[in-house]
Amino acid sequence: MTDRTQHSAVIALGSNLGDREETIRGAIRDIAAIPGVEVTAASGLVETPALKPEGVDTDAPAYLNAVATVVTTLDAHYLLRALNGIEAARGRVRAARWGDRTLDLDIVEYGRLMIASEDLTVPHPRAGERAFVLAPWLQIEPDATLPGLGRIDALLAATGETPLPYPAEPLL
Repeated sequence: MTDRTQHSAVIALGSNLGDREETIRGAIRDIAAIPGVEVTAASGLVETPALKPEGVDTDAPAYLNAVATVVTTLDAHYLLRALNGIEAARGRVRAARWGDRTLDLDIVEYGRLMIASEDLTVPHPRAGERAFVLAPWLQIEPDATLPGLGRIDALLAATGETPLPYPAEPLL
């Protein structure tokens, strides 16, 4: 559902299967093609080892991650459904929690709203602990804050992690 109000949103992108870079590039194009959504910025790519429920899995393929900011007239749940459609169209299979995937799209922030429903929690409940979200987000919004947790630069520093920049042309 749409309304006339524009909301800002932060979307995290990740891929560790297939042509990871092209998948993320294609996802940015797909997000920009959603009616009622305008991509306003995209970070560079970073590379990190796979994170599984039991911890870092260096045997699994590494992830490429990025963050995009958008403005949208879509309700947060409609935006989520559109993002899930992009994941499915790009081969996402939800076989295992935190399993390897062709594409993962998460709404990290939707305006300054706090949302807790069966299918969507915003701000994303683990974003403040994930350097692979915070570092790319910091590239495009150095003064950003995560509602309820604080500045993303301080949150990134607290992780003690520094994702490796991935050499690639800009996503936008």
